[in-house]
Amino acid sequence: MSPLPRLMVAPTGARKTKADHPALPITLDEIIVTARSCQAAGADGLHLHLRDTNGRHILDAGLYKEALAALANSVPGMAVQITTEAVGIYSAAQQRAVVEAVAPQSVSISLAEMLAEREFDAAGAFYKACAQAKTDVQHIIYGASDLDFLATMLKEDRLPGGPVQLLFVLGRYSQNQESAPGDLDVFTRWLSASKVAADWAVCAFGKQETACLTAAAAAGGKLRVGFENSIWNADGRIARDNAERVAEIKTMLAAQ
Repeated sequence: MSPLPRLMVAPTGARKTKADHPALPITLDEIIVTARSCQAAGADGLHLHLRDTNGRHILDAGLYKEALAALANSVPGMAVQITTEAVGIYSAAQQRAVVEAVAPQSVSISLAEMLAEREFDAAGAFYKACAQAKTDVQHIIYGASDLDFLATMLKEDRLPGGPVQLLFVLGRYSQNQESAPGDLDVFTRWLSASKVAADWAVCAFGKQETACLTAAAAAGGKLRVGFENSIWNADGRIARDNAERVAEIKTMLAAQ
């Protein structure tokens, strides 16, 4: 298993459009340009969402393979992680199928979405198949209930051995999805109490994204930044583009 990138950029997401920010990359060509600028600014990983010709979120094995090949050529050395985010469209079975068809180096999967129908056996078999295919799975964790799911999966040996890769999402259930550094506490307390070997990262919503990521870095976490979650710089200005957000977080890391 490869370690998580220290600083991953999530430039697009599943929901935002150019009405939210004109520099949001939608097409593959735009994503490639953004990947290059973010790599130059200090990102060593990219969290990849794709859109269809109408700009809507899509999980498509052929499109993923095309994008991964293009990015491998355009940003060599940059880790690329695909998403299986459901967005109320895709079932757990469809999410599993696209990962199996693409066999990417890395994928992020919401544990809550994968276990929405309590398919523990199917999920466990899928995660073990990913390990055999050398696909690293980062489990997205939104809160305490997801931590309970994770504990169950670990206890029942439904996740492969070794450090488990996690993404703690701060503020998913907060008012207006505005994260705060204190949202990290439930996750760090769980890590301390559970003694689980974890390679973990954090993402955060809204105007306190930089403050949240600063707290995560101080606690030993890795970071995911970008327009999927926030368009705001720490000084309250809207960022020019994803690369500006990456540069701010890279500067923060250098100062710690």
